[in-house]
Amino acid sequence: MFHSRSRFATLVVAGLLVGGSPAFAQIPADLLARAEQGDAAAQVSLGVMYAFGTGGVPEDDAEAVRWFRLAAAQGYAGAQVNLGLMYANGRGVPKDDAEARRWIRLAAEQGHAGAQLNLGFMYDFGPGGVPEDDAEAVRWYRLAAEQGLPVAQTNLGNMYASGEGVPEDDAEAVRWYRLAAEQGHARAQYLLGFMYATGEGVPENMERAYVWFSVAAAGQSSEDRDDAATSRDQVSKDFTPEQRARAEALATTCINSNFTDCGEPE
Repeated sequence: MFHSRSRFATLVVAGLLVGGSPAFAQIPADLLARAEQGDAAAQVSLGVMYAFGTGGVPEDDAEAVRWFRLAAAQGYAGAQVNLGLMYANGRGVPKDDAEARRWIRLAAEQGHAGAQLNLGFMYDFGPGGVPEDDAEAVRWYRLAAEQGLPVAQTNLGNMYASGEGVPEDDAEAVRWYRLAAEQGHARAQYLLGFMYATGEGVPENMERAYVWFSVAAAGQSSEDRDDAATSRDQVSKDFTPEQRARAEALATTCINSNFTDCGEPE
């Protein structure tokens, strides 16, 4: 009836996690000076500017790698993540999954949530010859999820839902999906709707399923939006007018409250 709650591999080896894209028209002189003097945060900022071609500099992956490496060698976790991702994507250096994992692990062991998420993904899906290890994937997802990272919470929920790396526990899956859904993570919102629709981990409740499918449809993109809208229509096909009005009102309240008032248990 509904689209599957299939494992969600959102993972990030496709972009830089740390630093954003600084909105400078040109490199500030003080930033360059601080970077050249060994300021790790400034070095990361310069690396991001070269990686994205902002701040009046041309995109230059090799130069980005140079600045990330200088900061990473000082133990700066954000730089270690970015350097690992450059290796994972073969940007500015030859693609090297072992080196990517080494740098990402160094950051993860310092408690960097984005690095923990990426390391969990590597163990979950085994890219580039990394041995798959579901228990290790769960361990790293959990560390990132406990720091509030919604993608990690969603992926940890998936591990509980599928019983991979942990005993299958739909109620625990629901708990993690709910935490991510209440932060606005559209895929977690869809999956929480799925659990209500199928009665897995929570009592079956089509009105609550309708709410979360509606919220997901409002936030998803392209095919995912269509999936959420289709599922919403399926669960509501036998609604009475009163049920539909009640569910629509709650979905509206949920969206307008930025997902803080969605009728979920405390």
